[in-house]
Amino acid sequence: MLSIEQVYRGVLEPDLIKEIEQSAHIRTFQGGELIIDTNQYIKSMPLLLEGAIKIVREDEIQGELLLYYLEQGQTCTMSIACCLGNKKSEIRALAEKNTTVAMIPNEQVNLWMGKYPSWRNFIIASYASRMDEMLQAVDSLAFSNMEERIMSYLQAKVKLNEDRILTLTHQDIASDLNTSRVVVSRILKKLEHEDKIVLLRNEIRVLI
Repeated sequence: MLSIEQVYRGVLEPDLIKEIEQSAHIRTFQGGELIIDTNQYIKSMPLLLEGAIKIVREDEIQGELLLYYLEQGQTCTMSIACCLGNKKSEIRALAEKNTTVAMIPNEQVNLWMGKYPSWRNFIIASYASRMDEMLQAVDSLAFSNMEERIMSYLQAKVKLNEDRILTLTHQDIASDLNTSRVVVSRILKKLEHEDKIVLLRNEIRVLI
């Protein structure tokens, strides 16, 4: 497992890294395991050391929609807002694969904003990056057709898992993109016919 110092060296001040090591609670999650749930008060903010986290927005009627992924060295800005404002979570965070995070207590998140310039810059940069990803998600939903959305989704999965063979079902894709399994299956067949993917049993090989 990579240490906090290995992941955040060069991003955060050495003294801050020492404080994080003293304050953080290291937790590991299996792929698919829930990290943060909707309507849950968040007591700590995750710093991602290894693995990947999927952030989704959920509605009881409309289902869920994938917003973005978090990778090594990143944090969830939506959890930061809840930490600083003592608000309930409006998203769900799930481990995309086996994942290790350093959970930072709320009081430290706030304290370090005034104490360490690198922490403040890290938080601001995280907000900017997640906002860009949110806008991309909105643009995709508003302006891209479902075929483009599915292809982008598969390519993002390849990047996260560093493997062109993805273990997922048509229903997994439909749930993340808030569409029907029938639509997904039809488009996947079309993409296979165009030699962009190969459909296997509960697996998809991405060729482009």
